[in-house]
Amino acid sequence: MMVTSSIIKYKSGYKYQLVENFRFDVSIRIKEDIHTDYISLLKDGSLYIRKGYAWDGPSGPTIDTKSSLRGSLVHDALYQLMRMGLLEQEVRLIADKIAYEIWITDGMLEIRAKKWQAALGRWAAFAANPKNQKPILIAP
Repeated sequence: MMVTSSIIKYKSGYKYQLVENFRFDVSIRIKEDIHTDYISLLKDGSLYIRKGYAWDGPSGPTIDTKSSLRGSLVHDALYQLMRMGLLEQEVRLIADKIAYEIWITDGMLEIRAKKWQAALGRWAAFAANPKNQKPILIAP
């Protein structure tokens, strides 16, 4: 194998990584399909997240549980598309609602899911803002 660079470029802040492709239908409709290296959102609402995608799980002072992971994955992917400027900011509250619905489907207690959704609505706008892209770090 040939080394093309003596430095690495990376982003920090991730806990989980998909080991298989994932597909989920969302209630978001767009005019043109969106494709990135790891995420595709199609006009019909099909969301594809590819193997290797990394995300940080639920944010805030919380305990990650199996009932929280799928919702956090879909939510993080949608917010990433907003941060990249590929999805309108107006979709943010829809993304929050989708996460809530997934949490309930996956067995999260309703009171916990409602508190999380309320917290997202109140404090998560910064995470969808294009000004808050994760910085590229370099080592050594």
